[in-house]
Amino acid sequence: MTVIKQMDEILANKIAAGEVVERCASVVKELVENAIDAKATEIIVEVSNAGTSEIKVTDNGIGMVKDDALMAFNRHATSKLIDEEDLYHINTLGFRGEALASIASVAKVNLKTSQGDVGTIVQIEGGKVIDVSNGDARRGTIITVKDLFYNTPARLKYMKSMYTELASITEYLDKIALSYPGIRITLINDGNTILKTDGSGDLLKTIKEIYGIEVAKKMIHINGSNDDYEIDGYISMPEIHRSNKNNMSTLVNGRVIRNASINRIINDSYSNYKPDTRFPITVININVDPSLVDVNIHPTKMDVKFSKMEELEELLSKIIIDSIKNKTLIPEREVVKVKTQPIYPSLYTKKEQQSLDLEREESIVSEDTEYVINDDLVVDEEITEIEDKLEEEKIPELYPIGLVWGTFIICQNELGMYLIDEHAAKERVNYEIFKEKINHPDHKMTSLLIPITIEYTNNEFIILKEHFDIIRNLGYEIEEFGGNTVIIKATPAWIKTGDEETIIRSIIDILIEEEKHFDIEKFNEHVCATTACKASIRANTNITIEEMEHLISDLRKCKNPFHCPHGRPTIICYTKEDLERQFKRSGF
Repeated sequence: MTVIKQMDEILANKIAAGEVVERCASVVKELVENAIDAKATEIIVEVSNAGTSEIKVTDNGIGMVKDDALMAFNRHATSKLIDEEDLYHINTLGFRGEALASIASVAKVNLKTSQGDVGTIVQIEGGKVIDVSNGDARRGTIITVKDLFYNTPARLKYMKSMYTELASITEYLDKIALSYPGIRITLINDGNTILKTDGSGDLLKTIKEIYGIEVAKKMIHINGSNDDYEIDGYISMPEIHRSNKNNMSTLVNGRVIRNASINRIINDSYSNYKPDTRFPITVININVDPSLVDVNIHPTKMDVKFSKMEELEELLSKIIIDSIKNKTLIPEREVVKVKTQPIYPSLYTKKEQQSLDLEREESIVSEDTEYVINDDLVVDEEITEIEDKLEEEKIPELYPIGLVWGTFIICQNELGMYLIDEHAAKERVNYEIFKEKINHPDHKMTSLLIPITIEYTNNEFIILKEHFDIIRNLGYEIEEFGGNTVIIKATPAWIKTGDEETIIRSIIDILIEEEKHFDIEKFNEHVCATTACKASIRANTNITIEEMEHLISDLRKCKNPFHCPHGRPTIICYTKEDLERQFKRSGF
């Protein structure tokens, strides 16, 4: 008796849906890509409850006749591939013919379509055609998806919160808008318009609509080509960067992709101009002969393989590096009015340039930085013994006598000589103060004379808005300020004057970055470490002996005075005996 049987079509579609339709954003992606392939110039996406209740996509594309409208829901039915040869010359966003069949198998779908004459309405539930009737003559297609995963309840358990689902939809449509600035794209959730582009074809204008005018003003246009690739788009000035890679948009022949190699090339090209743990905002379209790229390596079609990767890497890296070099990289600050011609780094004095370099190096110190400690300074057994003794007794009385390079405090006592990293020490002191304040808030706030306003992208703003209560619990007065902007009217009383904006921006960056794996304890720990770093003494800052004594006194009171929150040592000890040996005074 045979045991192998032909799988039922609906069952096969449900299995395919497991890969093609992962969440609400997957449905939006497939339907919007179909609208683009149908030559639509306007696409309206309307969702209810972030798409969990209903997703409706309306386009003004070419529409379908009745037979095609029915055939479109069959598995592997497509108008985009005819034979095997077409697989190597894909010029459309969709081509497998799996999306509509997969969506229809796990939802209730209503399709209205027309090519300008008598239209067609198709109703499908769980993969079964319920009704087919005539519709109006409006040219284009309207497809409505309701009750996603209603017949696969196990899948519903893995759906994220509505804010997370909406943020994913928004992030995808932002990238589509950047890919196709000539298409008017609108996103509406529960009657509220989140995104609306004008379809003018101006990419920089679309960047402004998504990221805001301040980012748009600091974007650099890039363009270049070789025998195989043509690259065009915009990259941000090095001073504009984010805490994650989500704002690095890469397009291949208009298709939004995620490619780790491309992201690495882009980020490496910025390596001498920004912190390694931060990432630029980029919108880069790579045009290439379809035969040189394989988009058929994953069901979501979000990743691709290039047949001439080395040539692409060389071209992309050269274009970005050359474009950055040709720009003035000194950030403009609102409080400074520059009346002379733009100043380039080469025109700075040696002292000014060293100051800038040290400040840039200091900005790299963050919770993600890996530190390398010179083993030659700690391998000596006597030093290890002294450190063990210090750990038992905490830090003994130290007497500061000077400062090296505005960074390292030199101290002495009867045991030996000590070097204290003033930034790391202050960071440890701040960390323990901030941790106490956050874990035991007194809710004292300081009103700002000039409130802080910050603009975010659509998906970032959605995530932030969901977590306003967390920001408020930290002691901030935060409200919506129209569009995707928030206003900060008051900060915790323990925030140092002058650090208010830097710290709140860091806190919000952490919140957005950790949203998918949010844990309040880890978040608070991350906030304490980051804000402690931001509020600490910068390198190349000269302080008085009195200030050194105050810092050392505060450090001695810390529970762990020996390391900053990121693991760097705050203090290194050289015994008197060791110094005498080094100068060959011992044993003679």
